[in-house]
Amino acid sequence: MEFLLSILCIILTWIFVQALRSITRGKTRSRKLPPGPKPLPIIGNLHQLGNKPHKSLAELAEIHGPLMTMKLGQVTTIVVSSAAMAKEILQTHDQNFSNRAIPDAIRAQQHDVNALPWIPVSKLWRTLRKICNIQLFSTKILDNNQNLRQRKVQELVADVHKSSLTGEAVDMGSAAFTTTVNLMSNTVFSIDLTDPSSDMAAEFRESVMKIMEGAGKPNLGDYFPLLRKIDPHGIRRSMTIHFGKILDVLDRMMNERLQFRKLPGSSRKNDVLDTLLDIIEENSEEINKFQIQHLLLVLFVAGTDTTASTFQWAMAELLRKPEILSKARAELEKIIGIGNPIEESDIARLPYLQAIVKETFRLHPALPLLLPRKAEADVEIGGIVIPKGAQLFINAWAIGRDPSTWDDPNSFNPERFLGSEMDVKGTSFGLIPFGGGRRICPGLPLATRMLYLMLASLIHSFDWKLEDGIKPEDVNMEDKFGISLEMAQPLRAVPVTVTVTV
Repeated sequence: MEFLLSILCIILTWIFVQALRSITRGKTRSRKLPPGPKPLPIIGNLHQLGNKPHKSLAELAEIHGPLMTMKLGQVTTIVVSSAAMAKEILQTHDQNFSNRAIPDAIRAQQHDVNALPWIPVSKLWRTLRKICNIQLFSTKILDNNQNLRQRKVQELVADVHKSSLTGEAVDMGSAAFTTTVNLMSNTVFSIDLTDPSSDMAAEFRESVMKIMEGAGKPNLGDYFPLLRKIDPHGIRRSMTIHFGKILDVLDRMMNERLQFRKLPGSSRKNDVLDTLLDIIEENSEEINKFQIQHLLLVLFVAGTDTTASTFQWAMAELLRKPEILSKARAELEKIIGIGNPIEESDIARLPYLQAIVKETFRLHPALPLLLPRKAEADVEIGGIVIPKGAQLFINAWAIGRDPSTWDDPNSFNPERFLGSEMDVKGTSFGLIPFGGGRRICPGLPLATRMLYLMLASLIHSFDWKLEDGIKPEDVNMEDKFGISLEMAQPLRAVPVTVTVTV
């Protein structure tokens, strides 16, 4: 019944739109849009997205080119699928493409007008960005709290060691997720937010996964704005619940700290929360508690899910390619020494490990279509016009597999990065897992540090074998599309403690 109602609304919307089109048709025809597949009446090209849009769009781009127009319902959408075109959008014309096209799901709990990734470039955006760059992710801050990351990763190693003693398989994504959540919660609140065995940990992870999945799920409300009020798939209702669960936790933590700060003789913890509360008190006209909660929500959701997902993809690729895993372990043994813990300062001396991480980012970008952008004006690129109001998808997944940029693009081959100056900081446009331009992900410095440290520590401390005798070539590498790209089948592997011989 709900589906039929959605179809009826679409038809009525289409009739209304056709009446308006005759007014603007002459202006539209005068602009040369990028080529693209022919749209059907009413639905446009929606039927061509499929359940894995990053792959469907990559296949269409092979036919229509790296700058492609699609009509998704009522929304003109431009799909970018090459490094050269990504540079045009993220660097040359960054000013005109810096704002976001807002998915309807993100409007839940007013997240779209309070959260850093979604708000337009503005005074509030600059304030939140400054907090990230100075108070959260500056080199000085990250260097000062690297011992905390070291301790959390050593706790992960200790938990995995227990599994090695019993021969129990480790859920790699879940283990990495718990570690990154507790790292973030210790950095912000000075406590572990989740215990791996607690119900809260499972519920927290479920909410994060539902948010990332819901934010990337095709939604008729995004393509037919008149349908937003009825929320045809119930996505915004679901997001309201899951946003609410995490915001409630954050609100409780902030209120407890505010009460603690009022107690006579109470001492500062000097963590991120104290810093953020100071900022709110000193700049109440610029930023408020609700906006800080949404900033923290982004850090806990996007920062934990994407790091854990990338870690899991890296381990899956290494378990599929034992020879690459052996090379990584040999590098670690040579540089670090058997039995010695790994520190962040060691990473610069581990080029093969760095190459493994870059190759994982290339093949498995955490956000395959990045976050959608919106054209603020008509922009001409090579005689083709991207019209004002169009939404833009930058297909980082397709760019990472573009045969014009990469040799043997579908193979996991870290050697391609040895001696290469290419990095993930947003200026090498063939490798943009964190985006680029002024909207590049501010959490990049922390994410890469955590990823290197977790991956190196688990490679160095354990041998690994697949559960139930699965052969390396049979590892399930199917993905599951959301706003982030997850493994369809969670990776489970059995750790074997490395024996140190004297």
